[in-house]
Amino acid sequence: MLIEQAIASSVGAEGPGWDFSWLRGRTSGGRPPWSYSRRASKLLAVARRPLDVDTGGGEVLASLAPLPRHMVATEAWRPNIPVAAERLRPYGVVVLGGAANRIPIRDVVFDLVLNRHGGLNAAEVARVLVPNGRLLTQQVGSRNGLALNNALGAPPPADPDGWTLAIAVERLKSHGLDVLDAREEMIDYVFHDIAAVVFQLRAVPWQIRDFDLARYDGALRRLHDRIRVEGAFVTRDHRFLIEARQPRH
Repeated sequence: MLIEQAIASSVGAEGPGWDFSWLRGRTSGGRPPWSYSRRASKLLAVARRPLDVDTGGGEVLASLAPLPRHMVATEAWRPNIPVAAERLRPYGVVVLGGAANRIPIRDVVFDLVLNRHGGLNAAEVARVLVPNGRLLTQQVGSRNGLALNNALGAPPPADPDGWTLAIAVERLKSHGLDVLDAREEMIDYVFHDIAAVVFQLRAVPWQIRDFDLARYDGALRRLHDRIRVEGAFVTRDHRFLIEARQPRH
C-alpha cells in the first residue's frame, strides 16, 4: 500500500470517543502482566457508590458491566462527554463534565475510585473516598512510546522521569492513602504499518504535541520505509498499576 493510501485510511477511520478497535491486526503487544479489567470488576462487585475518573468515551467502563446502580463517571475532554453519556446511559451511569484533574463532586461519597489512564490527582482522590474506600488506577508513565518520538525526530512529550510508579505512590501516601499493591512494567508495543502510527498519533495528540502530517511528512516516509524493510516498528509502553485504600478514621 502506498504511504498516501495508508495515511488516508487511518484518517478516515477516526471516530468519536477513544475507540482503538481499528488498530486490531495493525498493532500488537502492549498488554501488561496484570488485568486492570479483572481487578476492577472484582472491586465493582462489592462497591455501592463507585466513581470512574476520566472515562473517555465510556468504552472501558461499559465493558465492565453489570455496573452498580449509583455509578458516576467524569470526563474532562468535552468531545467525549456526549459519547460517554450515550454509551453509559443503558447502565444508569451519570456522566459529569469538569476540569482536568478535578473531581466535580464536593462530598465524601465514593467507596471506590477507578482510573484507567486518566489524570491522577492524589488530593482529589483522598478527598472523595470514604473511610476504607479503594482506589484502583492504571497509569501511562512518562517513558511511554519514546522510541516513536525518537524515530520521527520529535521531542519527548514531557520529562521522561516526571511520572513514574515511585512518584505516584509517594503522592498517594502523602495524602494519607495506604498503598496495597504497586506494579510497573515497560511493555513492547508493535506497529505493523505506518497507518497505525498515524492513527495513534492523531488519537493521542500529547505524544507528539506538534504532530501534523505535512510537518512530519519526511519522517513518516522514512519510518514507512523502515517498517517495510524490518516488518514492524517496536516501541515500549510504560504502565503502572496501584491499588490503595483510604484508612479507617
